[in-house]
Amino acid sequence: MSEAQATTKVQRTLIGRVVSDKRAKTVTVLVERRVKHPLYGKIVGESRKYHAHDENGEYKMGDTVEISESRPLSKTKNWVVTRLVEKARLV
Repeated sequence: MSEAQATTKVQRTLIGRVVSDKRAKTVTVLVERRVKHPLYGKIVGESRKYHAHDENGEYKMGDTVEISESRPLSKTKNWVVTRLVEKARLV
């Protein structure tokens, strides 16, 4: 294996909604996806929460953000917010 192949690693990215911004430098992102049930074939909704690193505390509740996988930053935090997709709308 050449050196160029060894250093290229595919980073997983997900898009979700910030549901909590109460922790310091951390946001909780809810990722919702629709998948086909393996046995019955029905489309069902699945959701999962991820803790993502937010260094400057710039993302607020309701924002849609993109997160990417990184090295472990704490016990539960393995993701970093990479960009803001959509700002939260005021109601």
